[in-house]
Amino acid sequence: MEKSEIKVCKHCVMNTTDTNLVLDENGVCDRCHDYEERVLPWWNHGKGHEEELKNLIADIKKSGEGKEYDCLLGLSGGLDSSYMLHLAIAEWGLRPFVFHIDCGWDLPVTVDNLKKMEAKMGVKFHNEVLDWEEMRQMQIAFFKAGIGLDVPQDHCFVAMVDHFAQKMGIKYILNGFNVATEAVADPASWGSGYQTADKTFVQDVLRKNGCPIPKHYVWTTGFKHKFWLPYVKGVKTVQPLNLIPLTKKQMVDTLAKEYGYEPYGQKHFEDEITKFVEGWWNPKRYGQDIRMAWNSSLVMTGQMTREDALKEMEQPPMTDEEGQKMFKAIAKKLQISEEELQSYFDKGYDGRKYKNNTWAFNLGIKLYQMLGLDHRIRK
Repeated sequence: MEKSEIKVCKHCVMNTTDTNLVLDENGVCDRCHDYEERVLPWWNHGKGHEEELKNLIADIKKSGEGKEYDCLLGLSGGLDSSYMLHLAIAEWGLRPFVFHIDCGWDLPVTVDNLKKMEAKMGVKFHNEVLDWEEMRQMQIAFFKAGIGLDVPQDHCFVAMVDHFAQKMGIKYILNGFNVATEAVADPASWGSGYQTADKTFVQDVLRKNGCPIPKHYVWTTGFKHKFWLPYVKGVKTVQPLNLIPLTKKQMVDTLAKEYGYEPYGQKHFEDEITKFVEGWWNPKRYGQDIRMAWNSSLVMTGQMTREDALKEMEQPPMTDEEGQKMFKAIAKKLQISEEELQSYFDKGYDGRKYKNNTWAFNLGIKLYQMLGLDHRIRK
């Protein structure tokens, strides 16, 4: 889509590179309407949820009586999960089983941040190191497909949450999602409608792109993740960051002061492959700048002006020099030539339809929204 054809919402910075975006007669997008009509009345900037939070913490502690842990927390090293961990231990006195997945893409700054938090808190993190050869082959398969380029690690993260919750009999999963910084989800139109945690989809991509199904990888399914664990096993995924007043600046400042935490510059930039994909590949190849969603979330919640958001997005998320440097590093790490990686960039989406169970996830999300358990703007 030519820049001249792109229309931008008059309230936030969502634009029509998201082909599902609907603008009203005043130029205001449906995401803004969803936020004002559905999300804000419940969230209220985290105010008025004191009793709900108090009861939730009490329930979590009660569920863990006589056990080593009372909840589960997957720690990427990013801002949201790190701040969640800080509150869980330092403010709420919870005893989470904390795990981190090393997919082979952790950046040095991420490793340093994790070590500093682990040392200061005195809590031992469980570090799950994945089989690099399997991850390498999976990553190449997704480059060949041209979709879901960070699915190999994203699927495993969700699957590990499900795995540990069931294995350890933990009834509460702490999820770092918060309206303050991520009210608007990645546009569904950018991902061709596929779900990260869909085993059927992931395995079909691998099969059709010459990658053997990995033997040491952990899998989950839409049925297990959205129905079996929550409704049969009684495992609750909770989002307590939505129950307190919260801003991105507050989160960054607190972590920096308490742990010497170093910010990454952009959400998800704690992971090398995701930083490359979201900072260079997708903007260059598809014109998809994920800052559109992140900045719109900050504009909607009053943490950033629309003018500042637009000004920031005038500059690319990553310089071409840094992108080219990462391009070479990614090719080298994947053990392929730069020419091969370039061929995947030139090819783009391969156009094939992959088997999937997206219906199960969509049904689960709708059910969660009806029950008031999902407050993210997903379209």
